[in-house]
Amino acid sequence: MKLIAGLGNIGEKYTWTRHNVGFMVVDKWAINQNIKFKENKKLQCNIAKFKRGDEDIILIKPTTYMNLSGSAVSAVMSYYKIAVEDLLVVFDDLSIELGKIRFRPNGSDGGHNGIKSIIKSLNTSEFARLKIGIGPQPPIPAEEFVLQNFYKYQLENLKPVLKTAVEGIEFYFDEGMQKTQNFYN
Repeated sequence: MKLIAGLGNIGEKYTWTRHNVGFMVVDKWAINQNIKFKENKKLQCNIAKFKRGDEDIILIKPTTYMNLSGSAVSAVMSYYKIAVEDLLVVFDDLSIELGKIRFRPNGSDGGHNGIKSIIKSLNTSEFARLKIGIGPQPPIPAEEFVLQNFYKYQLENLKPVLKTAVEGIEFYFDEGMQKTQNFYN
């Protein structure tokens, strides 16, 4: 069983913000699989499940807001008995330009509060990540920039990125992190 946690903030006002690009990736995969997310209050997330070959895949969008994402991720992992090796977290990254993605096997929180929360909740930073570029950041505070909506032209540029991200996750499941990094980074 694999868990893909797309990070973002719930609520209509956040739907098209840069901080919600993790939600956008798992939404894209759910659309491709013709499945819908259902709210699970106990696990603090919207959740969708499907089979890929013999493997069960769980997609989640925490309903805790970004800064508390770890409580939802750890709740789902505990409930379904998912090992940290089977977790992939998808989130926005200011230091990567829009249109680029980057897979990482682990790392620090890099100043990202959602990742900081997951590291704290799991008591480890040893989980796989897929960073979706939203940069470059203009000369405004990061907190302000990530909560702004993408411009219309940026949303158009984001469509192929979401497709590539889903393809990259599938490649990662089939080929492992090293080959995925070599191919997609």
